[in-house]
Amino acid sequence: MKKILVVDDEFDILTTWRLVLEMEGYEVSTASNGRTALDAARSSPPALVITDWMMPHMDGVELIRQLAANDGLAGVPVILMSAAANAPALDHPRAQFRRKPLSIDDLLDTVKGLIGPA
Repeated sequence: MKKILVVDDEFDILTTWRLVLEMEGYEVSTASNGRTALDAARSSPPALVITDWMMPHMDGVELIRQLAANDGLAGVPVILMSAAANAPALDHPRAQFRRKPLSIDDLLDTVKGLIGPA
């Protein structure tokens, strides 16, 4: 089963994305900030990381930088989501930016495009 790590400091968003992705058959773990997400990814590398940009402790852009710097995690694709108008520069070969709000269909299409069906 393909594991997805979802990172967001808003509980409602975490819960919604987790339920949607689990209904599609993915295994989902969650984290509320970049620091705990990085620890989780290091201990159990996911197939995909979906992260918010603005979070406490470590934001999504810094999380992506840290993932890219880790040999075991640099190949894991990342989706950065934000309501910000402009995408930040992402220092990661497999990262892409999606603007919030993202529809469930768009999220699932993006996930399947990156890692295939569950």
